Amino acid sequence: MNFTLSQVPERSQKPRTKGLTMVMDKGLSVRETEDMLSSASPYIDIVKLGWATSFVSPNLNEKLAVYKSANIPVYFGGTLFEAFVVRNQFDDYRKLLDKYGLTHAEVSDGSIEMPQEVKCEYIHTLSKQVTVLSEVGSKDENKIIPPYKWIQLIKSELQAGAWKVIGEARESGNVGLFRASGEVRQGLVEEILTEIAFEDMIWEAPQKSQQVWFVKLLGANVNLGNIAPSELIPLETIRLGLRGDTFNHFLNAKTKQKWKIDSK
Repeated sequence: MNFTLSQVPERSQKPRTKGLTMVMDKGLSVRETEDMLSSASPYIDIVKLGWATSFVSPNLNEKLAVYKSANIPVYFGGTLFEAFVVRNQFDDYRKLLDKYGLTHAEVSDGSIEMPQEVKCEYIHTLSKQVTVLSEVGSKDENKIIPPYKWIQLIKSELQAGAWKVIGEARESGNVGLFRASGEVRQGLVEEILTEIAFEDMIWEAPQKSQQVWFVKLLGANVNLGNIAPSELIPLETIRLGLRGDTFNHFLNAKTKQKWKIDSK
């Protein structure tokens, strides 16, 4: 930090296991990637090359090298995994991970119907090769998964070898964990947390209001994903109580009393 402030929550340090920020790279150029890292590298823990953008992005090797030089792991979006699986090219996908020197991979079933035991087999197989993130939740806004099913799926995928489980929201933040309006399905999240440790989850939260909600619920070191490059610095201020939305959240009782701040 550039200067000292009291009553600021302590942030976990890189390499983090909690308080992760996962960035959504939807096709940044090499120069844009360098610019993002120059301003926000300390706050980036892992980068997802969104859905199948890696298939069409020019200079992919060069961009991956930029991330590698900053010690920031990168993985291909789960939709690319599904694109290989649905074409019976899983072995080709595994070779692709090796070709590009990737250390992480995402297993999802948001676009195709996949039996859970089959998905867990993919997780188990890939976990012997790379660190696996799995994703729970459908990209179909009309498909509502009940909370007990979310819990069941998350548990089975962690047991199969997933490092973290991602709560689906898409890059727009209006499916899965959220209603079409972007409002958090609060009951769903709170029920998941009755049986799943918060550090085992990465909550996709592309919208500011969603980020604020999770920080207020779980603190500065909640794992958040699908963060746009331009929102990295703003998110860090939300985590630290240095933006209006969370300004009062981390102040102590004495300060709140002095300034007549509502503790709620």
